[in-house]
Amino acid sequence: MSTEKCFAKGSAAPGPVPNGYIRLYSMRFCPFAQRTRLVLSAKGIKHDTININLKDKPDWYLERNPLGLVPTLETPAGEVIYESPITCDYLDEVYPEKKLLPSSPFGKAQQKMMLELFSKIIPYFYKIPMEKRNGQDVSGLEAELKEKLSQLNDDLVNKKTKFFGGDSITMIDYMMWPWFERLEAYGLKHCLDSTPELKKWTERMLDDAAVKATMHSVDNHKAFYKTYVEGKPNYDYGL
Repeated sequence: MSTEKCFAKGSAAPGPVPNGYIRLYSMRFCPFAQRTRLVLSAKGIKHDTININLKDKPDWYLERNPLGLVPTLETPAGEVIYESPITCDYLDEVYPEKKLLPSSPFGKAQQKMMLELFSKIIPYFYKIPMEKRNGQDVSGLEAELKEKLSQLNDDLVNKKTKFFGGDSITMIDYMMWPWFERLEAYGLKHCLDSTPELKKWTERMLDDAAVKATMHSVDNHKAFYKTYVEGKPNYDYGL
């Protein structure tokens, strides 16, 4: 029972998850939920999607995930899994076809370390546009972001690979991609000007079928982001 329009407080709870499927609770413009959507798409996993109004959450959703965040997965047995890296690792284990994580413990550890590094970069994608909107000088923050992006660029240069886990897309690429998809909407695309290998990585990612299946246009991202910063997010924008 996939639905695009979001469920808000007072809406009826969806029925049980059908056998042979997994359910994703999501929000169409959420980069964290997009991680899970990318993995579901890349692995060809049968799923249905329920979008949640994150400003006005249904009580039945908070019973499933007390944090009230997306993404959340639910199985036909009623098992609930949440937090984006945890949902993605779970999917890779339970659906072993087309593995996205390396098989070696060290390979897995490398990807998790890289994810930790990247998680320290994510706040810049929100802080810079917000402060710029408030008329503050963001040149210092932009310099910090460029330095962190140059470290990612160096990683690709040193590995001499097309993607962060080798010459094909692996989990870490999908974990980082959603914020690069939104760079232009955040007004930060120029921060890639001095990172040529990272820029090439973004171009290669755009050719990926799962990326194409889950992405929004820059105009849609900009329009949603505008409603978000104004404090009235339109989760159903464009429907």
